[in-house]
Amino acid sequence: MLIRFFIYGLLGWAAEILWTGLPKKRPIDWNLEAHTQWWTFPIYGQMATLYEPLHNRIRHHPWWVRGFLYGCGFIGVEFISGEIARALIGKIPWDYTPKTRWHFRGSTRVDYFPLWFGFGLLMEPIHDYLVRLTPLLKRAKDE
Repeated sequence: MLIRFFIYGLLGWAAEILWTGLPKKRPIDWNLEAHTQWWTFPIYGQMATLYEPLHNRIRHHPWWVRGFLYGCGFIGVEFISGEIARALIGKIPWDYTPKTRWHFRGSTRVDYFPLWFGFGLLMEPIHDYLVRLTPLLKRAKDE
């Protein structure tokens, strides 16, 4: 499970860098600057312990039910993580307050629900692949 924690952390960072690097304003800034935060690595890494069991339990449900649950779950995890960060360091590293009116306490954005809906469905085959790959990584490490 520790191997998948690190893989999910890295995948989350990569996805965040791609997302923040997409041009959002006109004219397009062709530098395509992107960013992430150190704080998000363990948040993405925890998907190994939260997302995987959820996916295993709901995989027999229709895609739209699974997507709805993923959207709610990601928003919930983002909110809880933001509130924990606020309690520990006094601020939320990704504070959404100045960026949109669709935020909740700056910790999460409800307008990202469709994004999380789709991201959860996209992660399903990745999760299945990682479950098959992990024993091979472990065996290679032991040899």
